Amino acid sequence: MPVIVNKYLIGRHFVGIALWPFIVVKESFLKQDEAFINHERIHLRQQAELLVVPFYFLYITEYIIRLIQYRNSRQAYRNISFEREAYFNEDDLYYLKTRKPWSFLKYW
Repeated sequence: MPVIVNKYLIGRHFVGIALWPFIVVKESFLKQDEAFINHERIHLRQQAELLVVPFYFLYITEYIIRLIQYRNSRQAYRNISFEREAYFNEDDLYYLKTRKPWSFLKYW
């Protein structure tokens, strides 16, 4: 899982993003943040199990549903099932070793 530093690729509200098969970060110091990298690695696993393109489709669709539900973009983003799984487990550096496929469904 290569980590790429590119401060121009990511919008001003984001510091990193998982774009199969890469993790793109805004600042190089983030490469050393284990919880942050683990969060993005969880997204890479989600993308792999959904064969990448369907992941992005479902992610955007759920974001729109949550945006209608909460009428707040930050709250919508934080309640996407993929994000909930990643945020909840980002500090568990062994999570990906025990994670079962489709675990994001528990966070719907």
